[in-house]
Amino acid sequence: MTKKVGLIVGREWSFPPKFIEEVNRRDKGVVADFIKLGATAMDAPPGYAVLVDRISHEVPFYRSYLKHAVLQGVAVVNNPFMWSADDKLFGATLATKLGVASPKTMVLPNKDYIPAISHQESLRNLVFPLDWDAVVRDIGLPCILKDAHGGGWKGVFICRTREELLAHYNESGLLTMIVQEFIEWEQFVRCVCIGQKDILPIHYDPKARKYIVDPDYLTPA
Repeated sequence: MTKKVGLIVGREWSFPPKFIEEVNRRDKGVVADFIKLGATAMDAPPGYAVLVDRISHEVPFYRSYLKHAVLQGVAVVNNPFMWSADDKLFGATLATKLGVASPKTMVLPNKDYIPAISHQESLRNLVFPLDWDAVVRDIGLPCILKDAHGGGWKGVFICRTREELLAHYNESGLLTMIVQEFIEWEQFVRCVCIGQKDILPIHYDPKARKYIVDPDYLTPA
């Protein structure tokens, strides 16, 4: 019986078509395509054995569907339940706890809140104003300011002065931001992990925002 792999994608158009082409080229009883989604009933069969998710962090409807698909027995990559538990402060803290070096990181209270939030009553646990001198002293300059839950390089700022940090923070609106130590890297890789055991480090150019095929990029362990 042929098994189906479905992709859920956004604007990215490098990996998805190549992945589908390669899966179908191998002709191993597995086919891949772009899944189409509309109104979905709670008992609707998914029709796919595996779903590869590249965009649900930005589209809540997709997250709801993917969690439903997991309950229906579909293997979903990446884990849709992790999004609810994950953020960049959590990731930095977890890495440090596991002995993996991570840039110094702080999470900041939001600049703005929805109208239903009363600054006098709803936010009485917050320290105000923020001690920006302490933030800069602890993290250092330059630093990175970015959305704690974001991705795709959106809302990421290199701040070289305290004034730049404040200016970008003041434009962050309803987003929860983190400020992070800026690291001047010598080599930059992204690691693809499958099943918590198979890891493939890939040379990545963050300035060009593309992967580079270079099998000799890292020195063998």
